[in-house]
Amino acid sequence: AEVAGYDLVFPRYGHPRRGVAVAVFVTEPFSESLQVKADPGRHPAADEFQVMKLNLMRDFSTGLYDYNLMTSAFVGLAPAGGRPAGTLAKVAFSAQEWCGQVFHQLNFRDGYVDESWRSYFDGEGDGEHRHKIPPEGLSEDVLPLWARGLAAPFLNPGERKTRPILRSLTTARLLHKPLEWGTGALTRSASPQKVTVPAGTFTVDVLTADLAEGRKWTFFVE
Repeated sequence: AEVAGYDLVFPRYGHPRRGVAVAVFVTEPFSESLQVKADPGRHPAADEFQVMKLNLMRDFSTGLYDYNLMTSAFVGLAPAGGRPAGTLAKVAFSAQEWCGQVFHQLNFRDGYVDESWRSYFDGEGDGEHRHKIPPEGLSEDVLPLWARGLAAPFLNPGERKTRPILRSLTTARLLHKPLEWGTGALTRSASPQKVTVPAGTFTVDVLTADLAEGRKWTFFVE
């Protein structure tokens, strides 16, 4: 397992908000039938497989009140449920702030994404929807795992691939937009680069994801 802490700058209400992000990467057994962590001895062996879990917590203040966001992404380390190794099995997201709270979940099965949500906010309420997964489609919520080489597609140095990418649950929540598939370009730098941060200077691979709506992720991976 790994626990990593970061200084966070998060845009909200037209201003950059400062806070803290914590990323927890850990392997655990997973139940395909229930889509939950499998406790020892409770499930048949055929129902269990190993996942790499990312719990990403992002906490920041808007000046008067706090936002507490958490995303959990589960990537299979072995084929299961018709999914190849390195692909998502589940994503869960929750948001708490002074106005109310939201829970949003995606389950990836049999070529479809089953979406369900529970929301305090008017016009959202409780709901479910099913999305067909396009060939080689992935979720934006898997990108921190992808950058670490823990999720597909796996890139060689200098390689670039274009894929259908599902909008992240965080973006859907904060921009009040439905989940949609867009096209994203994933790139890995041709050679290692140097980056300097408060902890020192490191040799890193640079991985980028250029997404719809002009959004971009850049990862510096030691």
